[in-house]
Amino acid sequence: MTPPANDGPSAASLEFVGTATTILRLGPFTLLTDPNFLHRGQRAYLGKGLFSQRLTEPSLQPADLPALDGVLLSHLHGDHFDRIARRELDRGLLVATTPASSRTLTRWGFAGAHGMRTWESLDLASRGSRLRIMAVPGQHGPGPAKHVMPPVMGSVLELEEPGRPVFRVYVSGDTLFRPYLRDVVDRTGPLDAAVVHLGGTRALGVLVTMDDRQGADLVDLLRPAVTVPVHFDDYTVFRSDRADFLERCRERGLPTQLRTVERGGRVDLT
Repeated sequence: MTPPANDGPSAASLEFVGTATTILRLGPFTLLTDPNFLHRGQRAYLGKGLFSQRLTEPSLQPADLPALDGVLLSHLHGDHFDRIARRELDRGLLVATTPASSRTLTRWGFAGAHGMRTWESLDLASRGSRLRIMAVPGQHGPGPAKHVMPPVMGSVLELEEPGRPVFRVYVSGDTLFRPYLRDVVDRTGPLDAAVVHLGGTRALGVLVTMDDRQGADLVDLLRPAVTVPVHFDDYTVFRSDRADFLERCRERGLPTQLRTVERGGRVDLT
């Protein structure tokens, strides 16, 4: 495993706020992912009458955020877009998300909500650089459970800067491992980095996010050059620790650089 933190400038870096909330700095672009600012001890609503208590404290609140080009929202659960985000985020910001989440956010007054179907993309431009955001497949629940869980999307972000090769990072979203996720690299090309949502989340006893075994299976399937695990210890519904994932990847000799980052820290994705 490589040393985790790198606080210097980088063409691509991730700052970890907590849960699946990160600040992605990709060239001139800055994106916030899955904004969750609840405090330790508060409860997140997961739908269908289910709640989970937060066990950790996020490193930032909305007032502490840098200037943003947009928000990347994998799905609309209370541990990914909470009541603090709803109250305090700029409602004019671009929010790239699923069509179902976009409809709800629009009702809440978020004029920048943009629903994306699988394989749809949108482009941002800044100072001669381009960032392409592509929605890729995800499945939040197995079998019949997928019909009671909200639709979820993964994302591939492609950064094009003058004089540099394309940099490509995958953000898994709250998905289970499925062999068809191989389509991600078959359609977009090799991944320079992957941000993998873990936790082994269980709802009513059913696994709805990847545990250590499924996370390692996904890394083996997609073979990103760098892997950063997130979403692993923040809520009572999380049952699979990050350390188990790291050990499983090492045991299997997976061809990726594992980079860990603690809340409030920053890690280089290049």
